[in-house]
Amino acid sequence: MFKRLIGCAVAVVAVAALCGVAQARSLDDIIKAGTIRIGVNPNFPPNSSYGANNEFEGFDIDIGNKIAEAMKVKAEFVPTETPQRVPFLVSDKIDISLGALTRTAERAKLIDYTVPLHTEVMAVLTTDKVNISKWTDLNDGKYTLANMHGNWTVDWTKQNLPNAKLSLVDNIADTVRLVAQGRADAIVENIDFFMKHTKNYPDVKWKVLPDPIDVAYDAIGVSKGNYSLRDELNIILYALHSSNFVNDTWTKWYGAPMLVKVVPSPYF
Repeated sequence: MFKRLIGCAVAVVAVAALCGVAQARSLDDIIKAGTIRIGVNPNFPPNSSYGANNEFEGFDIDIGNKIAEAMKVKAEFVPTETPQRVPFLVSDKIDISLGALTRTAERAKLIDYTVPLHTEVMAVLTTDKVNISKWTDLNDGKYTLANMHGNWTVDWTKQNLPNAKLSLVDNIADTVRLVAQGRADAIVENIDFFMKHTKNYPDVKWKVLPDPIDVAYDAIGVSKGNYSLRDELNIILYALHSSNFVNDTWTKWYGAPMLVKVVPSPYF
């Protein structure tokens, strides 16, 4: 997780240096305008991406529309690449940011967060052909781990499982295919993002080791000090979690339940 934190620290320094702080729209401003501007990643399926009709679709889109409905305003989805999430909030180009925004201490210096929307679980995805009970069992030269070029978890694996072999491909689908075809033994990553692709191999007996390596909590980002909007979103999120809307929507788009669910609390 150290690499993730370092990356966030670098991003915060860059944002502080390059972005002027603009006055954020308050909850009253948004309601008067009748529109909430929601930052979503245009290239991050199944969270959000352009569908067949060139319109946004995905988990974040369903959540964003539900939030707008609860606020009685219209959702305006703004394409926001991963590095743009914090700068767009700081410069008031968006009112809220989705897109798997992990809560970190460094980002909290520039923006505020709601309660968690969902989790990212670093764990082990493997098959019944691999006889292991914990992730450290993979630190053996007889095991090959599948991953993607450029992922921070590649370096993490080299540091924490130095004896294992690595086989790197370019996308999530190919990573899962390596394990399904027996060319790799396991995936050590944020496994939620990979589960949908296991459905392409119904004859494979997939398994996720029960003990997570790490659980990160992703929230909705708002501009620093925009407490009226943050509190409104927290109330809405409590209702969406309590009704199971968040978990049902996650299963709809990811093809499997959230590995670690968010437990709703009436207290912020």
